[in-house]
Amino acid sequence: MPAIPELESERLILRALRGDDFDAYAAMWADPQVTRYIGNVALTREQSWTRFLRQAGAWVHLGFGYFALIEKVTGDFVGEAGLQDLHRDIEPSIEGMPEAGWVLARHGQGRGLAVEAMRAVLGWADRPRGLERTVCIMDDDNAASRRVAEKLGYRAYAASHYDGAEIAMFERPAGRSGA
Repeated sequence: MPAIPELESERLILRALRGDDFDAYAAMWADPQVTRYIGNVALTREQSWTRFLRQAGAWVHLGFGYFALIEKVTGDFVGEAGLQDLHRDIEPSIEGMPEAGWVLARHGQGRGLAVEAMRAVLGWADRPRGLERTVCIMDDDNAASRRVAEKLGYRAYAASHYDGAEIAMFERPAGRSGA
């Protein structure tokens, strides 16, 4: 398995998910406030476990994935962020393109942590990886994530439907000044 780097930002440590993160991870995904724009269905503990394991698999097969977001001051798990390729059944296709994503537990929301985490991720990904661009998708009604994407240099390029929701599709050339 490739080594998962550990990144730091002003307030966060971004590292591999660990087994002892799972209870906080499952609690985050069980919170309807967290999932309201991500399928609008809180996950069961079993569904969270599958998702948790998927994150490790991404690193093995893609060389990138999601990081656990750990608050430096408290040591608390506050969310996850990173890049993935989920081979989504979506048009226009984004298969094969690194897709940026972030999810914060309720106690991490509204504090600028998503932007901070993704700046660290994109800084890491842009330099040695040679990415031409990354993409992200979000529910049309998710104004908070739209603001995060725009602060990171993402720009809307298409609208589509995914999992029964209308979504906005964004792209960001590597090295865009927002990161």
